[in-house]
Amino acid sequence: MRHLTIGLIREGKVPPDKRVPLTPKKCAEAEARFPGLKVVVQESAIRCFSDQEYRDLGIEVRPDVSDCDILMGVKEVPVAQLIPDKTYLFFSHTVKKQPANRELLRQVLARNITLIDYEMLTNEQGERIVAFGRWAGIVGAYNGLLTYGRKHNLFQLKPAYQCVDMEDMQEEFFKVKRLPPIKIAVTGSGRVAQGAVEVLNMMRIRRVSVYDYLYLEFNEPVYTQLRSSDYNRRRDGRVWDTPDFHRNPHEYESTFQNFLPVTHLLIACAYWHPAAPRLFTEDDICQPGFCINTIADVTCDVNGSIPTTKRASSIQEPAFDYNCQTRELEPAYSRPDNITVMAVDNLPCELPRNASRDFGRQLIDNVLPHLVHEGGADEVVERATIARHGQLTERYQYLTDYVA
Repeated sequence: MRHLTIGLIREGKVPPDKRVPLTPKKCAEAEARFPGLKVVVQESAIRCFSDQEYRDLGIEVRPDVSDCDILMGVKEVPVAQLIPDKTYLFFSHTVKKQPANRELLRQVLARNITLIDYEMLTNEQGERIVAFGRWAGIVGAYNGLLTYGRKHNLFQLKPAYQCVDMEDMQEEFFKVKRLPPIKIAVTGSGRVAQGAVEVLNMMRIRRVSVYDYLYLEFNEPVYTQLRSSDYNRRRDGRVWDTPDFHRNPHEYESTFQNFLPVTHLLIACAYWHPAAPRLFTEDDICQPGFCINTIADVTCDVNGSIPTTKRASSIQEPAFDYNCQTRELEPAYSRPDNITVMAVDNLPCELPRNASRDFGRQLIDNVLPHLVHEGGADEVVERATIARHGQLTERYQYLTDYVA
């Protein structure tokens, strides 16, 4: 096994992110599991695990980690902090040509940096092998119920970011017993939706079939989980085909109007492609049969699948109102007949200790074996390498015009 040092960098993005790729215990486990691997931690006052927690497990903590072979963070590294000629792992948010990070990728190339993006680490089937998605769903569903409870003066839940961890957050679940017999729709079937469903199940909210959800009345709160085929159909009337929907989303239309008259709280967790249909339109909202009054847009695509998500909200100010008459945004809970929207775009940051533990587990099991690989280039790492030594790799040549 070759000798390799990984430096955990201090998060530099503002507002600061408290998450970390490897927790103290995961650092110790990684060093034990991969002989020759050493993890060094850069001092940080904002991390959800203190420097002392790392030192207590014998992990070296120091102000500067620039001599390490690989520098590992979570969020985008501020341009001014990029060190030339280094190899970085972080979420760069550049592969969809996001305008905000164009300069970041330009500087990666200009400074001869090798950039490996967590988001692009996949197995042979193309499935992601590290992600924070489950925690987005967990916090998103909790925030959705927090928002609903506050909007209707039913209960006041402690915000997730004020909880020490998941266990502390679960102490709040008993307050949700005061829910009226509302219907809750969760869209999606991936990691994010599974996280949301986990919370609803722990809150003892009853799960029902899509048919029962649409056609039966209940005297208790219920939820259903919707797959793409439950609220989309082919425009030409041909039979549903999931792989085709992902390949040609523009050939489909939304049938979500079936759910509008019976849904009170919508928890949107489904991945959305810009060519895919929106769930509903702003015109639909004005119709008398539109029942949704609270939306937790966990995916948080601004002007995306949920037309009321006209901006993202923050962890400190998680909700805003959409006024159906004026179609303008207003402060949260301003009028009872407004739709209240929770659209925080960095939800896993609210339970950073849990999210970091989970992420570190995936890194050790699914990524580090490929990173410390003896025989040079490894397919898994190769697929996720956007730039090598300041040049876009073959797979990411399509970003040439984006950085030009």
